[in-house]
Amino acid sequence: MSNLFDLSGRIVVVTGGLGQLGHQFATALVAQGARVAVLDVTADAAAIERRYGNDWNRDALLFLACDVTNRSSLEAALAAITTRFNQVPHGLVNNAALDSPPDSPPEENGPFETYPEASWEKVMAVNAKGPFLACQVFGGAMAQAGRGSIVNVASIYGTVSPDQALYQYRRDRGEVFFKPVAYAASKSALYNLTRYLAAYWGGKGVRVNTVTFAGVFNNQDPEFLARYHAKVPLGRMADASEYNGAIIYLMADASSYMTGSNMVIDGGFTAL
Repeated sequence: MSNLFDLSGRIVVVTGGLGQLGHQFATALVAQGARVAVLDVTADAAAIERRYGNDWNRDALLFLACDVTNRSSLEAALAAITTRFNQVPHGLVNNAALDSPPDSPPEENGPFETYPEASWEKVMAVNAKGPFLACQVFGGAMAQAGRGSIVNVASIYGTVSPDQALYQYRRDRGEVFFKPVAYAASKSALYNLTRYLAAYWGGKGVRVNTVTFAGVFNNQDPEFLARYHAKVPLGRMADASEYNGAIIYLMADASSYMTGSNMVIDGGFTAL
């Protein structure tokens, strides 16, 4: 059974690989035998050290600065990966994403009616256009090779609307705060990108699936955590490591007959 999850000899691309989840995915994939190309818009030595420390596996990890909204940047990354590992990737995890953090300027988290057009365009560029372009470049190369697996990382807020009541405590403090629209819309777009490509590339041996994740604990405001926990059957946010198994499964032979699907791992958030 362990062979079903063995990734030895496989090359996987993880976009947004210097983020909280991207780091988890990359290190988990390496632990299963994969070699991983970590792509991030900033991939300088200081950023790598902050996330991966000094003892990362230099034989298995390749760090590349890459802008997922720029096709030429992705093509340069593909060329570098192919040169380093002598073959095109076997897998792609479209993990890079933007959201408006709680401490964003007021207009970012204000009412829908005044949400900035520029903010919409920026979020959609990374979260929707980015996976589209990455699939074109890396998925196209996989299709030519006749094998591959693509995972598009979505969110519960691509399946259901953000519950604005989770943020009522901020409005009670006198703040104007609403979870903005662009992140939810961009994550929703990934579901049909997945279905389209699963049908389009099925005959060429490339599988394409979506994972839908819930919130990850990152020292959020205690009032937010209390409200969020009350909505989740498991009563808590996810630990960053708890999504690794899904990524390994979808990259491995264990999921060889799975494509065009959506794997929901959310502690039961969307079950209610």
